[in-house]
Amino acid sequence: MRASLTVPLVAAAVLSAVLVAVVPAVADETPAVLTTGAAGTDGANVAAGDVVNASLVTGTTAFFANSESGTTGVTCTASSFTATVTGNPVAPGTATESTTDQQFSGCTANITGVTGVNGVTVNSTPMATTVDSTGAVTVGSADAPVQTTIALSTLLGSINCVYAATNGSISGVASNTGNSITFTSQPFTKSSGSILCPASGFFNASYGPVLDTTVEGSPAVFTN
Repeated sequence: MRASLTVPLVAAAVLSAVLVAVVPAVADETPAVLTTGAAGTDGANVAAGDVVNASLVTGTTAFFANSESGTTGVTCTASSFTATVTGNPVAPGTATESTTDQQFSGCTANITGVTGVNGVTVNSTPMATTVDSTGAVTVGSADAPVQTTIALSTLLGSINCVYAATNGSISGVASNTGNSITFTSQPFTKSSGSILCPASGFFNASYGPVLDTTVEGSPAVFTN
């Protein structure tokens, strides 16, 4: 009499079902250039359309110097930027953003003949922005240069000094330490304004932490 195969087959099917139940689904372990919460596979990929922003690193200022290593210029105690992520490919690669707003306030000047700062306005928003896996950040382009107006009160009245990024764009460095972006001595050239306006400016600022405000809890953004 032949042995029945029914019991072994049923047992195998049950064992297979149990294994499927206890083995968790494998998550997507391919990180994008930008992740939140942590770097690499421990983080969650930032979705296109997410809004990120940051203010100045605590205890720092934004400084528009009149020379590359000078101490004369315009200092702002508060600044922030807001950007929308437009593309976030698998790392290594380059994420794209549109910087839609950049604000400055609490500004003063130590320029001869200048008695106050009436405002600092970024005229070129939205600005094309890229973040590379290496940490290289670029804001603006040759076709759409970064442009800023600094309104000053002087002994001769109010003046507007308009500056454009010398190379069309400015470059920064993103760091996962503090989730920051730092701009150092980025050159601007006066495009219009009074003779009292400095001929050039060099932008210095550190923003962080950069936060994804679209995600609940606004987690920090990491570069991969």
